[in-house]
Amino acid sequence: MIENPDLKIEIAGHTDNVGSPSTNLSLSEDRADNVAKFVISKDVSLLRLQSVGYGHSRPMASNDDKIGGRELNRRIEIVVIE
Repeated sequence: MIENPDLKIEIAGHTDNVGSPSTNLSLSEDRADNVAKFVISKDVSLLRLQSVGYGHSRPMASNDDKIGGRELNRRIEIVVIE
């Protein structure tokens, strides 16, 4: 981010499917917000960040397997948006 001052990113929070949809959405938003706060603490402007929580709506693996799938679904993704 420091070497590319025009770069803008989305910080996307995700969860597994354990728990209610509203709880998972809130958890994923909190995850994304905490990463955004960390990036801002490194002198990156808030205007360059978009923090989004997707809950369990975008799994990257099956939620049937605690170790393999659910673990992979509890994540943060950084996506270049500009």
